[in-house]
Amino acid sequence: MVKWLRKSKSAMVILTIIRIWLGYLWVMDGFEKVSGGFSAKGFVGMAIKSPVLTPEKTQAFGWYTSFLKEFVMPHISLFSTMVAWGELFVGLGLIFGTLTTAAAFFGMMMNFCYLMAGTVSVNPMYIFWEIFILVAGFNAGKIGLDRWIIPFLREKVPFLKKSVE
Repeated sequence: MVKWLRKSKSAMVILTIIRIWLGYLWVMDGFEKVSGGFSAKGFVGMAIKSPVLTPEKTQAFGWYTSFLKEFVMPHISLFSTMVAWGELFVGLGLIFGTLTTAAAFFGMMMNFCYLMAGTVSVNPMYIFWEIFILVAGFNAGKIGLDRWIIPFLREKVPFLKKSVE
């Protein structure tokens, strides 16, 4: 399966369709936040007030709740901006196939943050598709700008010269 995702032309086409669809969803979410004066204050406040609990009624991610309370909340304006623009850039990266694996990785990181804050929503579905894009690597962005960007970066940036196969 991994070899097929990384090498197959049919996988490349399927991944492109998934990538563009997922990118569209990210862009729509990000654009709404960027253009609508988004603030994460209410979301973060609820995550702190009602953290995710284990079946034993203890905090599942106490460290994450502490991070939200002690670091994010005092800098909520910065984090609101980062979330809004981050969602938009993840979506654009996926749509255009630009640094595709990085876009999928950072999208997945945001999805896990949302999950740890207690929001299930579409996050598991996004993570599912982002895993396929990450496993596929370069093949996921070949029908996109990565076809030219990745070879250029591998030529210019020494630690990117080796291809992971």
